[in-house]
Amino acid sequence: MAKMTENQIREQLALAKQQGTLIEVHNLPGDDYFNVGFVVGLDPTFCMLISIDWDGKINGLIVVRVASILYTERQTDYLVTVSEKTKVAHHYHYFDIWQVQRFLDKHPQITQGNLLGNVLRDSYEHDLPIVVGTRKYKGNDDFIGRLAALDRVKLTLHYFNEHDLSSLWEYSVLLAQVDYVRVRGSQVATGKQILKDIFPEE
Repeated sequence: MAKMTENQIREQLALAKQQGTLIEVHNLPGDDYFNVGFVVGLDPTFCMLISIDWDGKINGLIVVRVASILYTERQTDYLVTVSEKTKVAHHYHYFDIWQVQRFLDKHPQITQGNLLGNVLRDSYEHDLPIVVGTRKYKGNDDFIGRLAALDRVKLTLHYFNEHDLSSLWEYSVLLAQVDYVRVRGSQVATGKQILKDIFPEE
């Protein structure tokens, strides 16, 4: 599909938020990977989605830079399929195993104002791992780790490499270079376990 303008993307995100419908967010080159979810927040720079995985269950929150989105799609056959899968996930009680909806119900303010700042502060204050994707790597690589420092200009992440667990590595990135951040999902839960078991003193 041809790249959409930012105004068109914002319009589709706002409609999906207003109507409470699933949307595909294509923010990486190629069609191999894209985000599916419910839009719960939209600010001048980022959108926030409750991420839905291919099993039809919630897989945390993702905040995506709107300017990095190539295009969005709504009412596709794939979204119909995912919607059907969510019914099964609800029926068998695994739709929200990470309790994301409960978290949002208790902290509705996280979906208002500066969305990137909100999720970063939440993770920093509660010592929760995050997944960071940057403009530099465009989805070819993202980083799973714990925020070591955070200010209004940049973040510093102590992250692990699944293929080299000899130590934690450090990555500092300007917030202006952050394309997306994932929080409170399966990658975060597994990251927390790895950090606890393999890097307990760091």
